[in-house]
Amino acid sequence: MSKGERNRIKIRVRTAMASQAQLEGRFLGGRPPYGYTLEDAGPHPNPAKAADGKRLHRLVPDHPVAAAVVQRIFAEYLRGLGYLAIAIGLTHDGIPCPSAHDRARNPHRTGPAWSKSAVAAILANPRYTGHEVWNKQRKDEVLLDIDDITLGHRTKQSWNKPDQWIWSAQPVHEPLVSLDDFKAAQAQRSSRHQQRDHPRPPRTTTHPYVLRGRMRCSICRRTMQGSFNNGHPHYRCRCRCRCRYTTEYARTTVLDHPPTIYVREDAVLPRLDAWIAQSFAPARLDRALRELQRSQETTLTTAPALEVARITIADCDRRIAHYRAALDRGTDPELITRWITQTQTEKAAAQRQLNETDQAQRTVLTEDQIHELIEQLGGIHSALATAAPEDKQQLYLALGLTLTYYAKERIVTVESQPALLCAYALCPRGDLNPHAR
Repeated sequence: MSKGERNRIKIRVRTAMASQAQLEGRFLGGRPPYGYTLEDAGPHPNPAKAADGKRLHRLVPDHPVAAAVVQRIFAEYLRGLGYLAIAIGLTHDGIPCPSAHDRARNPHRTGPAWSKSAVAAILANPRYTGHEVWNKQRKDEVLLDIDDITLGHRTKQSWNKPDQWIWSAQPVHEPLVSLDDFKAAQAQRSSRHQQRDHPRPPRTTTHPYVLRGRMRCSICRRTMQGSFNNGHPHYRCRCRCRCRYTTEYARTTVLDHPPTIYVREDAVLPRLDAWIAQSFAPARLDRALRELQRSQETTLTTAPALEVARITIADCDRRIAHYRAALDRGTDPELITRWITQTQTEKAAAQRQLNETDQAQRTVLTEDQIHELIEQLGGIHSALATAAPEDKQQLYLALGLTLTYYAKERIVTVESQPALLCAYALCPRGDLNPHAR
């Protein structure tokens, strides 16, 4: 009964908000879009809320900079420029990006320059036409376990389709672009996306990169990409961080990032292999053998890890069975399919962990066997120098190597976090839900 009443309240509230947005064009809260600011629009029509000091607001253009920038973005896009070209032009002209323009509400963003995503978001916002638009997003409540509703649910925010948006009947604030220009921009965006959404063949390379995924740039902390130049493999970092900044952004004073950074692979590998070989030098060989043997003995004591993996697999099987039963009872097939896919992914990860740990236990070597293998290899340094790139990749993966390139100092730092499980213990609090540490 309480759940039914809650749903009725939710429906009434959403219906009232839709009517206020469509008939009155009322601003229903939230942050104003870039190019607008909020202006007081008088006391709240609800007497109780008015008594609490709540007031209505409306959008007004943010002159002289932001509003003109929005108009410039639409005009350049309709002339044929893309997101990237528009972002580069705005950055080159020294125009602050949305987060830098409103620094008080964006302290968590660096805001060095414009990004393609910011340009795309402005072009997709219908409120620049002067209409109030509501219901662009929705919140869905999804049960954590359909077989045990006492576990509760999680709230997931999703985008609604444009035909579900609620538009005000008439323009309610000053438009920055005309409705015809906005529709033309949306048609152009849709056409470009359809042209770009064709299946692409997988990218392949004939050049093995031994340090693939392990070399990072010290400035932007981004993984450097493999690049084959002048007959030698390199690793490069083009000034393009997580916000997809382009090479123009390297000229900003915040990042201080050169347009492109290169480091040759053969300038790093010999010294890296020499560093690894130090652990197997004659003076350190005995200690290294003891550490390897001790690590294998530690792996033998990882029965709790195997048990956790087995419990996870059994739990995934139970959940999949419940989901299929719910599908037979008429639950939404799309929702059930998504849950089954997520559970199968968890099961596959647990199965891999179980297989790897099981294999590690079956291939334990004694100290004498390890010593014999090292003698068969000869010099570790020479073995590394002549090893195949695929074998060296596996070695670096097992050692958990992370390399950071400092372009100004022209040095590379190396960190190693081996993939072996070093310790396992129960929570010292002694609760009923032990934790690994």
